[in-house]
Amino acid sequence: MAKLRTAMDSTFWDLNVSSPRNLEGSARAIPGEPFPLDGARASRALRIQQVSLLGNGFPLGIIPSFGPTAHKELGSFALQTLLLRPETANWWLGLIGQFRPKKLISSIKAEFSNGGEWELPGFKDVAKHFMDKSLYSLGLSSQLSLSSSSSIMLSTEGHGERKGRRHKMMLFQKLRNHDITLEAAWPELFIDHKGQYWDVLESISLDLSSLVSESGLRYRFGLHKNSGHPQALNANNVEAPLALLPGLCAKAAFSYEKGQDFWRQKEKEEDVMVKTDRGLFWRPSYDVRLNEPHSAISGIIGGTCAAWFGGSESLVAAASREDEEISLNAKKRSPLSADLFGSVCYTFQHGNFRKPYGDLTRVDARFDICSASAFARRVLNGLKRSSVNSAENPVSSPRLNLIFQQQIAGPIVFRVDSRVLLDSSSGRRGPHVEDFIYSLSYSLRLLQSGKVVAWYSPKRKEGMIELRVFEF
Repeated sequence: MAKLRTAMDSTFWDLNVSSPRNLEGSARAIPGEPFPLDGARASRALRIQQVSLLGNGFPLGIIPSFGPTAHKELGSFALQTLLLRPETANWWLGLIGQFRPKKLISSIKAEFSNGGEWELPGFKDVAKHFMDKSLYSLGLSSQLSLSSSSSIMLSTEGHGERKGRRHKMMLFQKLRNHDITLEAAWPELFIDHKGQYWDVLESISLDLSSLVSESGLRYRFGLHKNSGHPQALNANNVEAPLALLPGLCAKAAFSYEKGQDFWRQKEKEEDVMVKTDRGLFWRPSYDVRLNEPHSAISGIIGGTCAAWFGGSESLVAAASREDEEISLNAKKRSPLSADLFGSVCYTFQHGNFRKPYGDLTRVDARFDICSASAFARRVLNGLKRSSVNSAENPVSSPRLNLIFQQQIAGPIVFRVDSRVLLDSSSGRRGPHVEDFIYSLSYSLRLLQSGKVVAWYSPKRKEGMIELRVFEF
């Protein structure tokens, strides 16, 4: 099924979206916005762990990524590699490096062009371009297992073209039926549904989350604190999302999830045994989560309630770098709020994903209502509302998420994730595609449900290669 739990996870501040914008490889989704695409959700594995494993399959252990920066001369193309990773039984340390070659190549090319016909630039003239710190980024991460059920992770990273560093701390405690997570970041990187990035000076979260029970019930409690005014990284004169304004928020949420098969072809022992001249061989599916053809429907419904303390009325300063003028906009945030959300998903899969060709075609269609209260107000006042008002409250319109997967050859699968807005937006009437992501994956049988994914987002003009495991 498409990730139904995204509906609940996206109401909190710790839902990771894949992004090459930092060395961590992810940015946080903003609560109170449309659910992110399933294909955009970041891997559960830490980025430094991904680079360590992916490096075994790339020349010299170098992994490419693609993402624009504020300095256009640096280009969008970057190369990452693991420089160091000592480890013991319960501790490891990793150093990851990133290099952007475009500026270096342009500088050396200009050095040769500026020389005379018979004059070549000296070694020092060329070497000085390699010393340009804006070409490089370094990230250091460490994780210590305090016990079999608890661990602490610390990370810091710096980018040569930017001032300051990013720091993060995470403490994880696993209980019998719950997970407790404490996270803090200075600053924290967020991304909204338009692809706009935001930096929050300080972000601290404490969450208690239940595991999904057999009945499908799940609940979660959390405290979150923002400090400092959010700063837009790739746009000017834009208003900051209310969820990122300074203040302390206490939030509780619950959800109930249920699914029903219309039909399902169960995998049998003889299905995975292949008879050859040399005898019987075991040939399982490339992905254990895709080994049974089926048609099914599932749904999730839930609710949230939140209380904000402090920062109820904040001024957001958006500075324009062109004319250095500052515009101030008063924003109001309700101190108490409650809402409902829900999703319904239909899935159809053909094939067992075992044969070399034509053994997997899968379609997921998920209908999302991110905010029942905003949707109800829109329905009741539909004749009075304009398209401008709809754009100001993006969660007032339902959305349809479509996922198409097709086996190309062997473990290679092509996938398209798209999000269709079922209303008007930005002056356009009727349903239209709001966002989409292309990806190509290579499933790894040894990991049972793991794969190497190369994705690209035309909207964000970003792409990267990740290792994802058990992402359903």
